[in-house]
Amino acid sequence: MKVKIISIPVQDQEKALQFYTEKLGFVKKVDVPLTENNRWLTVVSKEEQDGTEILLEPSPNHFEPAKVYQKALFEAGIPYTQFNVDDVQKEYDRMTKLGIEFSVNPTEMGTVKIAVFNDSCGNNIQMVQMI
Repeated sequence: MKVKIISIPVQDQEKALQFYTEKLGFVKKVDVPLTENNRWLTVVSKEEQDGTEILLEPSPNHFEPAKVYQKALFEAGIPYTQFNVDDVQKEYDRMTKLGIEFSVNPTEMGTVKIAVFNDSCGNNIQMVQMI
């Protein structure tokens, strides 16, 4: 088995696409309309364009448990997922200049350095650097 796609629920797909491409530096991979308001929309790492895709999945407005789960994770400060980076401090500095809000500043924890940011789409995302 291989991981090809991971899903991240987003409250607004267009806003998420702009954030993940313009601020985080991902590249749009697939964009296929599904319904009037929903798309199969994925982004990938610029460095691994054949790697794992991130599905920017519309957070279902019609399925209350999904909304409750996403909101509860966010309010508790729990990251929805994590992305590995080579240098957390460098990414933190770059991203704060772009106005991205962090709930956890770069912090060493054993063999890793982490930081947690708000993706502006309803999720906390953790960056991790192996040290």
